[in-house]
Amino acid sequence: MKENLILASLYQRKSVRVYTEEPVSTEDTQAILQAAMQAPTAGNMMLYSILQITDPNIKQQLSELCDHQPMIARAPLVLVFIADYHRWQTRFRAAVEGETRTLGMGDLLLAVSDTLIAAQNAVVAAESLNLGSCYIGDVTENFEQMKPLLRLPEETAPVALLCIGHPTEQQKSRKKPDRFAKEMIVFENTYPEDISSLAAQIEPAEGILNFYKRKFASDFSHEMNRSAEKIYENWKATCDSNGTE
Repeated sequence: MKENLILASLYQRKSVRVYTEEPVSTEDTQAILQAAMQAPTAGNMMLYSILQITDPNIKQQLSELCDHQPMIARAPLVLVFIADYHRWQTRFRAAVEGETRTLGMGDLLLAVSDTLIAAQNAVVAAESLNLGSCYIGDVTENFEQMKPLLRLPEETAPVALLCIGHPTEQQKSRKKPDRFAKEMIVFENTYPEDISSLAAQIEPAEGILNFYKRKFASDFSHEMNRSAEKIYENWKATCDSNGTE
């Protein structure tokens, strides 16, 4: 069987956090953005917006708000993916007589799904162009500062940030971390009744506590959860004020 270039690209792709100073060309940038917009989307609604961050000041502020990651300020191409129902609700209010339906948690989850699928298309496109990329989930942190910085209207929420650039030679040669075995992830029909034996394989006993402290119980994880609650509170409050059940 001939080599499948798409599958090969998916297997070799890894997070790249260090880039050369070479800019991402306009042609490649447009190819990535167009690929993102070809992603599967609920009802062809495209419930997202993409902010291409070119202002060095905004990039610097994002690097601080996203858990102090200088790579964001240095990345040649920075894209922020926004879950966006504001565009559709603006149109609905202009077209529908009376009050429009209140948005809810399902609408937010649907928009977040649309947004992440589009972001992943951008990642795959970048890899196909020999560009490195890295997801920054910390864009959900510090919502109170993130909202005015990006001038986010109501009925929107920051979901993901992508740093993209030409990888350094060290990054090219760096080994991709191993993924879990398929048996730990893929199950037939129903979820296993007892996952304990599989869960025990996730991390060696001596390393799991350090991983817990570094990731799950870290300051940034607490801030992410606090900020995510603010995102939903803001979403819900705005929706309640703009519509009716």
